[in-house]
Amino acid sequence: MDKLKKILREKNKIINSTFISSYIPRKCGIATYTKDLTRAINLINPHSKSEIVALIRPEDKIDYPPEVKLKISQYEVDSYIKAADHINKSKTDIVVLEHEFGLYGGNFGEYIIKLVELMKKPLIVTTHTIPDNNNEGYGLVLKDVLKFAEKVIAMMPESLQKLVKNYNCPKEKIEIIPHGVPDIPLEATAEYKKIKGFEDRIILGNINLLSASKGLEYTIEALKKIKEQFNNVLYLIIGQTHPVVLKTEGEKYRKFLKEKIKQYDLQENVKFINKYVSLNELVVWLKIIDVCITPYLDSQQSASGALAYAIGAGKICISTPYLYAKEVLAEGRGIIVPFRNSQAIADAVIDICKNPQKKLRMENKTYKFGRLMTWYNVALQHLELFDEVLGEFLWTHLKK
Repeated sequence: MDKLKKILREKNKIINSTFISSYIPRKCGIATYTKDLTRAINLINPHSKSEIVALIRPEDKIDYPPEVKLKISQYEVDSYIKAADHINKSKTDIVVLEHEFGLYGGNFGEYIIKLVELMKKPLIVTTHTIPDNNNEGYGLVLKDVLKFAEKVIAMMPESLQKLVKNYNCPKEKIEIIPHGVPDIPLEATAEYKKIKGFEDRIILGNINLLSASKGLEYTIEALKKIKEQFNNVLYLIIGQTHPVVLKTEGEKYRKFLKEKIKQYDLQENVKFINKYVSLNELVVWLKIIDVCITPYLDSQQSASGALAYAIGAGKICISTPYLYAKEVLAEGRGIIVPFRNSQAIADAVIDICKNPQKKLRMENKTYKFGRLMTWYNVALQHLELFDEVLGEFLWTHLKK
C-alpha cells in the first residue's frame, strides 16, 4: 500500500491548489495571510500557481488580482453552491478552506457548510479561531465543517488539544503548522529610526486593524508610568480601524484612545499611523519598533498575525495571556502580563529598557524561534501535507 501511495504522489508532484478565503486587496487579516502563504507556495511549486475563491461583500468595490478565479457573494447561499460546482469541474487537486468567524454568510457562517458538503475534492481546513463551545453558534458550524475535512490545520499544540477535546476531532487528522512570518534580518533599529525621524526614542508599538478587543487603552495607561522613567518613549499605534468596526461604529474606539492620550498628557508620546500598511511597510515599521505589545482582551484568540510577525522580526513582545501568545512566548521568548493590567505592562517595559543585556538575550531567542515560522517553511509544510492528503484521497477512491 505504501509503495502504491508513493507512486500516486509521484504522479501528482505538480499540485493544483485552490484556497477559499478573503483576499487582498480586501483589508482583512485572513486576506493578507492567504496572500503571503500562496505567494510562498507558488515559489516552491511554480508550475501550478494556487488559485483563489474569494469571499466578497456587497459594499466592497475591489479589483481583485488574476489569481482570483471565482468570487463568492458572502451573503448569498446560491453563490456557495455555484462555487462548489466550479471547484468540482476545475483541475484543482486539493482545496484549502481558511476558516474564521464572520468571513462566511448565514447564521454564524453556516453557508460554508453547503459548499463543503457539495464539494468532491479533498479538503483541508485551517482553523484560525476555535470557540470553546462546539454546541452553539460559531462552534457548532465549525464542528460541522470539520466533518468534511481530510485534514485540519491548527497553529499551535493547544489548538490541537482543543480540537480533540471539544470537537472530538481525531488527533491523527490534525496537523500543526504555525502562522507564517516574513524572513526579516535581525538588525539594529537606530538606522531605521533615523529614516522616520525617531532618533533617540524608545519605540513601543503594535500593527493592527483597530478594534476595542485590542485593549490598546491599557498600553496608553501604562505610558503614564513609563514616561516617568523614560521621557523619550514613543508609542506607535499603526493601522486603520477594522473595516467592519468602521462600518458599524465609525471611529468611536480611536476617539476613545485619543481622549485617553489627552487626559494623561501623552500627546508627545503617542503617534497614530492611521492607514492599512502593505507588507513592505509593515517590515519597515517592525525594524523601527523596540518593543511590540499586544494587550488583547480575548483569552481564546488562537492566532495573531501581528504577534507572529513581531516574533519573526526578533522583537521583544509583551502580551496578555491569550492562547496564541502563551504558546509562542513560552520559555522566555517574550513577556506575559495579566489581562487589563496597565501596571504590569509598564513594569515589563521599564524592566526591559533598564536591562539591555536581558533585552538582547530575549531578542536572540525570539528570532531563533521565528526562523521556524518563515513563510518558506510554512509553505513547505503545506505542500507536504497536500502531497499526503492527495495520496490518501486517491488511494481511498482507488479501493472503491
